Amino acid sequence: MSLQINLPPASEIALANCHQLTLAIREAIHNAGGWIPFEQFMNLALYSPELGYYNGGATKLGEAGDFVTAPEISSLFGRAIARQVMQIAKQMHSYQILEFGAGSGKLAFDILLALEQLDQLPDKYLILEVSAELRERQKIWLSEQIPHLFSRIEWLHELPAQFQGVILANEVLDAMPVHLVVWQQSQILERGVIWDKDRFGWQDRSIQNVDLLQAAQQLLPIVTAETDWGSFAQHYVSEINLSARYFIKSLAQILQQGLILLIDYGFGSGEYYHPQRHQGTLMCHYRHHVHDDPFYLPGLQDITSHVDFSAITDIANSNGLDLMGYTTQAHFLMNCGITEVLIQSAAPNSVNYLAQANQLQKLVSPAEMGELFKAIAFSKNIPESLIGFNSGDRSRLL
Repeated sequence: MSLQINLPPASEIALANCHQLTLAIREAIHNAGGWIPFEQFMNLALYSPELGYYNGGATKLGEAGDFVTAPEISSLFGRAIARQVMQIAKQMHSYQILEFGAGSGKLAFDILLALEQLDQLPDKYLILEVSAELRERQKIWLSEQIPHLFSRIEWLHELPAQFQGVILANEVLDAMPVHLVVWQQSQILERGVIWDKDRFGWQDRSIQNVDLLQAAQQLLPIVTAETDWGSFAQHYVSEINLSARYFIKSLAQILQQGLILLIDYGFGSGEYYHPQRHQGTLMCHYRHHVHDDPFYLPGLQDITSHVDFSAITDIANSNGLDLMGYTTQAHFLMNCGITEVLIQSAAPNSVNYLAQANQLQKLVSPAEMGELFKAIAFSKNIPESLIGFNSGDRSRLL
């Protein structure tokens, strides 16, 4: 592994866990004949039981972790989302909320308290968390913070057979394992991982996955539309997230009536596969440092890629979901009345008000999360337009 000398050092215990996971990935490569798709490497690095990034014991979120999400920045985020949830709740006799990847539990906490104040509590707040370690942290923290609402919270290990209500996924799609694809002038290849000379390395091979090959071929006109092949060594590298497509298809199958709200960083396909983004969007987060080496300390860093919202929309539409809107996080939160929430929560010019105003800026500023992060919503049997997309809709870019 090529160490990033400018990154903070890991503890001896963390390095020992990293070594164990490295051995496990090496064994997977060996058993597969010397090569695995990057999608498999990313899945092992993030989700291996007890050793993967999301299943290890290290803190992920907040100042002590590797990155900070919107719910950790401010309760204003969840309280604004609650207003969008309330609009859907009023159209139903009963409803539930299903959150994926609940992190610390902070978003669930803020939404439930806000809905309690609005007299629109759901019958159940369901959480589907793939990380056993995070799941236990959520249970402990939420039971201590909101004991009077804790009976409404239920953790799932799989999707329910049917669902009616609001499905939430904040920064979930970006953490799903992606395939790396290499478009060349004469062929399309999949980039995988090998073990060579005591380190992980890259190797490109022909694509064997039928779904991946079809997706890569469909993207070829977009990738080559304005591409000057000579400017980047005769090839273009980027990601295709099949897992996210399967995920949306599964949600469409269980949703009877309600809303799917996804908030994440990404673009429509025209911008995602832009010529200037010829090395893809893969990013790694380690102790609040961002870099591009996924082989650095497996299990100790997050690995993510941006979301292709056009691909998400295509699969949603083909599975009976209606696109309700696509906009920036800033526009969505402002449309949901986040400034009104701020005014209601603290007296103007008070210390608390100023602190929350600074938090709001981080959520909506183009220089922070406001522009890169997008909100997209799909529905089934919801005729009313959504307040979160009253202005600033960018569906034309999908």
